[in-house]
Amino acid sequence: MSDLRSSAPLIVTAELPEALQSRADQLRKAHFPPERNFLKAHVTLFHALPPMIEDEVREALAAEARSAPVEARLEGVMSLGRGTALRIASPAMLALRERLAERFHGMLTPQDSHAPRLHVTIQNKVSPDEAKALQAALADRIEPRAFAFRGLALHRYLGGPWETVQFWAFRGNATSRGR
Repeated sequence: MSDLRSSAPLIVTAELPEALQSRADQLRKAHFPPERNFLKAHVTLFHALPPMIEDEVREALAAEARSAPVEARLEGVMSLGRGTALRIASPAMLALRERLAERFHGMLTPQDSHAPRLHVTIQNKVSPDEAKALQAALADRIEPRAFAFRGLALHRYLGGPWETVQFWAFRGNATSRGR
């Protein structure tokens, strides 16, 4: 592994179902500044885990993925101040994330020490007026709906782009709609 890869922080994401992923990617392509848009739409659970715990992170994600797909709900549009996101509600995903945070206690950055507001960023680093305009335009077009996350993924941060390390699909019995 190159020095960059071996020292790259690890990112953990919750993976969206295909239909919602496609829609979020379309919105991101249409509204994210193109010079900074080199990622697919995503729900970040951890922004920067230390690379030295990669094996333990892999083990923990594999164990969590043995469960059923995690229920969630697309709630609507969310302001990021200088951006716009799709707001996600999922007590079950926040509980899963909390289990992982407890396991990696002492290894978390200040940003990762706090429970996140689950969301999918579709616009970022624009003027507040531009963000408010997009939020107003999308408010009636983003319909709340239930879905289930399809899995968990581990990535390496490579100074902008991410390298996907591995994906773990949830394997338990699913009872939700919208997978």
